[in-house]
Amino acid sequence: MLNEIKKDAQARMAKSIEALRHNLVKVRTGRANAGLVDSIKVNYYGSDMPLSQVASVSVADARSIVITPWEKQMVGAVEKALLASDLGLTPNTAGTTIRLNIPALTEERRKDLTKVVHGEGEDAKVAIRNIRRDANHHVKELLKDKQITEDESARTEAEIQKITDAAIKDVDDVIKGKETELMSV
Repeated sequence: MLNEIKKDAQARMAKSIEALRHNLVKVRTGRANAGLVDSIKVNYYGSDMPLSQVASVSVADARSIVITPWEKQMVGAVEKALLASDLGLTPNTAGTTIRLNIPALTEERRKDLTKVVHGEGEDAKVAIRNIRRDANHHVKELLKDKQITEDESARTEAEIQKITDAAIKDVDDVIKGKETELMSV
């Protein structure tokens, strides 16, 4: 029972860290990354489809992403979706190929993005602490119902704290890695 609580907490914390990594992919670093356009939805015959399902997305070089819709008539819809997105990039179309050129980041923009990264990291840490609180609450409930001893409760809470500390260290490492990526020219 206690092991299940610890395993559940650990799994949920790992998901929080994975969600942080996923969110940070969207933070533009001045380098082309196909993950930048993952969240874009294209109107495909009346329904919104992820861009990856209506076009091939590839990184041509360090500063450009090439998008090739599978159907010629989809070029306009893909272009419209890119313009409507929050990327802030203007697509250049040549025939059936759409190219997104990614400008180099200014020092000021890099610092702003670093703040965004830290904010995402702080959100992940809050989520991890909430998971710790939930796990400790379950342990206290078991203690209150006299299903475990006080020693088992204290030991389990200490182990949950170790799991939490490790997860927060992982978050810090992810943030530091993204910050290094942002600040490198």
